[in-house]
Amino acid sequence: MVSFVGAGPGAKDLITVRGQRLLQDADIIIYAGSLVNPALLEYAKKDCEIYNSAEMTLEQVIGVIRRGAARERKIVRLHTGDPCLYGAVREQMDALDRLGIEYEVCPGVSSFCGAAASLKAEYTLPGLTQTVIITRAEGRTAVPQTECLEALAAHGAAMVLFLSAGLLQTVQERLLLGAYTADTPCAIVYKATWEDEKIVRGRLCELAELAEKNGIRKTALIVVGDFLGSDYELSRLYAADFSTEFREASV
Repeated sequence: MVSFVGAGPGAKDLITVRGQRLLQDADIIIYAGSLVNPALLEYAKKDCEIYNSAEMTLEQVIGVIRRGAARERKIVRLHTGDPCLYGAVREQMDALDRLGIEYEVCPGVSSFCGAAASLKAEYTLPGLTQTVIITRAEGRTAVPQTECLEALAAHGAAMVLFLSAGLLQTVQERLLLGAYTADTPCAIVYKATWEDEKIVRGRLCELAELAEKNGIRKTALIVVGDFLGSDYELSRLYAADFSTEFREASV
């Protein structure tokens, strides 16, 4: 069995209990070395075979899995955050399907959740936004034209950008073509939940400048939206005049 495991946002103890157990039982671990905290490998057995996929091609990764499966080894493919976001897992799963190798997926805490925790923020605030847009800027890898930043920015929703810290001048310019303004609050969260985490807050009009001043060029999430401000409406869920299945209105 191959287990695709979400490593969590960075901190060693933010992996799920299930994910930790899979790491402890694994005979082979292939981890995304460019992003996964290497401290997580401390959960591995002493005789576990460990491979860094940052130095490997897709064919090499599948080769290690295929040979391990032939020996009936327990294999963990360790991805940063949750595998469903920018994990390039679909192509691996399809390859395993073609080879007839069984696999499962163990979800993890995404770094966009870790960033919100570090910011002590709530993405969905009444009266501001009930939508979170998770996206990335176009760089060496293209994005669909319908998902260009200016089109997504037209919604004015909470936005989290992955894989975009090195493109912030372009990000800033394109976001300002949408519903955001120069004064829209933003934050750069470098290595969310890691020991060397850094948070920089400011306005959208100074996004690129903030990153440059703080030497942040990679491994950071860009968070944009009015939810980072101080004005919002209280939730109706806990309002005294609002009845629910569990509580009658008291006023």
